[in-house]
Amino acid sequence: MTELERKRKLEGFAFFLGFAGSIPLSNWLIGNVGTTCIPDGPCLIPVAPGLEAPSGVLTVGLALTLRDLVQRRLGLNWSVAAIAVGALLSASFAPPALVIASTVAFLLSEFADLAVYTPLQRRRFVSAVIASGIVGLIVDSIVFLWVAFGSLDFLGGQVVGKTWLILASLPVLVWLRSRDRRLGILPV
Repeated sequence: MTELERKRKLEGFAFFLGFAGSIPLSNWLIGNVGTTCIPDGPCLIPVAPGLEAPSGVLTVGLALTLRDLVQRRLGLNWSVAAIAVGALLSASFAPPALVIASTVAFLLSEFADLAVYTPLQRRRFVSAVIASGIVGLIVDSIVFLWVAFGSLDFLGGQVVGKTWLILASLPVLVWLRSRDRRLGILPV
């Protein structure tokens, strides 16, 4: 194994661990961190003027991006494995009332993300991460809110909050793409 291959794999495993860690963190945030916590409901944070969302949005947008990076470094099979591990973690760490909503939303959104990212990523890496993240976060938001609460009241806040995290990752994605080109690291 060359030094570049070793570096690519090491980064891939770091992205995998970050992805896996973001899932229990998201489930913990939704029940414990917010400017307002609704009894038997989520804790909310402001994501834009007049717009609130359950605090788990802070890490869901990050998880979608990290899954793409797992695939870039380790390949499609590792990405699917990450989704499976993520679903198990989501079911294990979600509050009992949110287990089904959290797990179903996670699975559907991550596979939607994968379906958009996979065909785009070789030609347009940064655009692929953004496009797949937007699709994934919309699926996640609609499914989670509907299954968990039977309402889409926080849909705008969910979409905006998750989008902020994807946008915040842009400088890192651009830097990573540039560094990969410079070093000759090819996506898997």
